[in-house]
Amino acid sequence: MKKVKKIIILIVMLFLMNIVNINQFIVYADAPYKTFTQDGYSNYVETQTAYMPVGIITSIGEIRLNKPSDIQLASNGLLYIADTGNRRVVVSSTNGELMGIIGQGILQSPKGLFVTDDNKIYVADETAEKVFVFSQTGDLITEYGRPQHPLFGDTSPFKPQKVVVDKRGNVYVISQGNYNGIIQISPSEGGTFLGYFGTNETRIDFLTLFRRTILTEEQRQRMRRSVPSTPTNLWIDEKGLVYTVTQGDREVTLKKLNMAGNNIIHPTVYDRFPADVVTGPVDNIYVASKNGFIYEYTREGNLLFVFGGRDDGRQRIGLFKSVSAITIDQKNKNLYVLDEEKAEIQIFEPTEFTNLVHEALMLYQNGLYLESKELWENVLRMNSTFDLANLGIGEALFREENYYEALKAYRLAKYKPGYSDAFWEIRNIWLKNNLVYLIMGLIIFYVAVKIIKFIDKKYMVLRPVKFIFDKIKQISFIRQLTFIWCFIKRPADGYYGIKIENKVGYLASIFLLLMFFVVFVIDKYGRGFIFRTVQEGVYDIFIDASYVFGGSLLLIISNYLVSTINDGDGKFKHIFCGFVYSLAPYFIIKPFIIILSHILTLNESFLIHFSDFIVYVWVTILFIVMVKQINDYSLRETFKVIFLTLFTALIIVLILFIVYVLVSQVIDFISSIFGEAVYRIENR
Repeated sequence: MKKVKKIIILIVMLFLMNIVNINQFIVYADAPYKTFTQDGYSNYVETQTAYMPVGIITSIGEIRLNKPSDIQLASNGLLYIADTGNRRVVVSSTNGELMGIIGQGILQSPKGLFVTDDNKIYVADETAEKVFVFSQTGDLITEYGRPQHPLFGDTSPFKPQKVVVDKRGNVYVISQGNYNGIIQISPSEGGTFLGYFGTNETRIDFLTLFRRTILTEEQRQRMRRSVPSTPTNLWIDEKGLVYTVTQGDREVTLKKLNMAGNNIIHPTVYDRFPADVVTGPVDNIYVASKNGFIYEYTREGNLLFVFGGRDDGRQRIGLFKSVSAITIDQKNKNLYVLDEEKAEIQIFEPTEFTNLVHEALMLYQNGLYLESKELWENVLRMNSTFDLANLGIGEALFREENYYEALKAYRLAKYKPGYSDAFWEIRNIWLKNNLVYLIMGLIIFYVAVKIIKFIDKKYMVLRPVKFIFDKIKQISFIRQLTFIWCFIKRPADGYYGIKIENKVGYLASIFLLLMFFVVFVIDKYGRGFIFRTVQEGVYDIFIDASYVFGGSLLLIISNYLVSTINDGDGKFKHIFCGFVYSLAPYFIIKPFIIILSHILTLNESFLIHFSDFIVYVWVTILFIVMVKQINDYSLRETFKVIFLTLFTALIIVLILFIVYVLVSQVIDFISSIFGEAVYRIENR
């Protein structure tokens, strides 16, 4: 009986201990968010859950955090937290046990901290305007105040917000309001100013530039001065590369800076309000957004996963109110995310899928493509739309010289450089195997043509065929279509034929405009994969038709109206036909460009781009000649009319847009009245 009582008492005590500790460390099993990755077209694609929320620390021992602003998991396995509201640094175990307090009575507003490999704690204190250095036991070792150096600047503020330290002991400090960049301080002589590092660029939008152009000098001086954004947070990896995140920068919120301070990555996905950045064990980069989203990138800046989100008030683990910092367990790859507003730490554990991706990624990034192939194949078995896996398999197949299969893998990954390299090899193999036959075929074709011409000249065997072709050429519609060649050889004569000799009509011009649309669609959707500018499988034929036919009619009508007002001689028919026939180079050259796009690689891409440039310049010149010849203008009058034509087209578009908005509002208003009437009738 006594043994039973002891067991019951033990169970009750364990239960009570769990109740006491439940506010410190709570474990959950579900993820209240979706996880996304990015495909080769930069589209968000939902994928398996990459990280599961597995725990939450709401208090450290018996103490509560107050507006914590930074956190780091040190090499000794302890969490160091900048408890800003309580003016201290709290040391905790990974399950919320209090291990110590540092800086009590010294720190005033600790905003950032960094723990070195030898367990020295650097704390950036904004209010004290110093960076304090503590030992592992909490003793103050040294402090760095405002640099006394002419290059620092007399008016430059020193209000440390964040801090990191490299292997040599050099300190990198972000100071609030200091737009010159990251402050570098050497530990020698009590702190020597080394200079500024990784300065953000000043960006001026078009509106500001326009205002500066039209305003007076006095007004420009009263304008708000454009200064570069101050980084929000920073991190330094084992190789000494510095990472920064900057809030409010519309183009570059994440940077990876080399020793010279130059950015070496350009992520296509970013968050406008990043709070912190840290690197993982496979050189992956984590960015925590203030809004609660966690982004994981490869070392090249390609998005791996994005997950998390903002808490809607239901207090679900995995969602946040206001994230201030993130750190990672380099061994177990667990993430620790600090929520400033909730004053808690949420813990995320990588899933089996993520661990598999990381293992494959580590081999891939180290150039071990063949070794990573099997792992990437396992990733694809779990998620067949994971493009990074297709890329890894493509690289492995390429090294195996299996170029045909590599070509397919690269295409699935939407990776054009790899596809181009594989196609180059396939093309070389084909040329080696078939070059002799190709040359022989060309020689045979050339000889056959010569023989046929000789026989025809002597015996006129092709006379019936020529007769049929001559008859076809005499058809008015065909004659009007073939008249397009005149615009390639003698454009001025061509427009003279339209205006004076009436050699073309509406029917042929409309047919050619339809053919222009067909060539346009084929050029847009039918180019080779390397040179295609639109996503495969996505077709917007209706929108394309609206652009081609609507844009053409808009320019023709605008030019006719402007030319009529400016005493032009051309009739609407002349301008309509002249505009269509000005597209002659497009009809003739574009089909060859489309064919070349299936033959050339990225190394010869200049041929495609140069050919496109020639086509568009040639069409523009023909349009200018058309306006001049049809209306009998001087060159100056021609450019004036063209400018007014474009301006008129813009005004017409704006008017149509305004009409569309007004009509939409009227329809919505009528619909709301009708809905209200139906509601009242039903509720009588």
